[in-house]
Formats: sequence, C-alpha cells, structure tokens
Amino acid sequence: MQRALRESALRLLARREYTRHELSSKLAPLAESAEQLAALIDDLTASGLLSDQRYVSTRISSRAARLGDARLARELRAKGVSAELVRATLATGEDELTRARRVWERRFGCQPTAAVADATEQARQFRFLAGRGFSAETIRRLLRTNREGQ
Repeated sequence: MQRALRESALRLLARREYTRHELSSKLAPLAESAEQLAALIDDLTASGLLSDQRYVSTRISSRAARLGDARLARELRAKGVSAELVRATLATGEDELTRARRVWERRFGCQPTAAVADATEQARQFRFLAGRGFSAETIRRLLRTNREGQ
C-alpha cells in the first residue's frame, strides 16, 4: 500500500505543484493511517519533490499580474501555506502599485482625466481593483495619480 500511495502522489505532482496540505488532503482517502501519510509527505518534501516555497513562487508568478496582494495571500492561505511564507514571497515580488497600474490600464485604457475625476467612474474603478484584491491605499494612490497627471 505504501508503494501505491507514493505512486499516486508522484502522479499528482507530475501534473502540477501542490502544497503539503493540499497533497495530504488528496491522498488521505488512499492512506492506511495518518502516520503513513505524514511519513510520505515528509519524504517527498525532504527529496525536493514537494515544496510549499516552490508552490507559492509558481502561484504568485502566474497570478500576480492580475491580482493584488490581499487576494493572492487569501488564496495561498486557503491552500494551507503559512502566512509568514506568503508575506516573505510577496515582499520579494513586484510592487503592488505597479501591478495595479497595469491592471487598470488593461481594463480602462488611457481615459481622459475628467472621466477619472467623476465620482461615479472613480467608484466603479475602485470596486474593480478592490475585487482583484488590491489594497485601498494602493487604489487611492493609483486613482489620485491618474487624476492628477495622466
């Protein structure tokens, strides 16, 4: 049974990265005991086949272009990644304001500054960016910059 469990884990890992928590959840129904599962997860981690750090880096690099730090952190914590690891990885990445500006430009283009000054339009843009997980401070800075000098 140990061999079958390991083969299942390797098949899953061959498709994509998993966190320790995620892989444990997927393999739990196949394991004979919790100890057996924990030993396998520890072995995969020690051999470098399973890495929360690698999962976080991959996930952030694929989703950071569209999402803010808050949403990325929430998604990663839901996958069982520690808050410290998420915080450290986000700190090494690209600035949230720069990413928010790119998302804003893709969605709204280069609008006349009067349109951004309109309260209704500004609220619509704020909601869009907030839904993507950008912080309120980042959104205010972005919209203020666009209103003042674009």
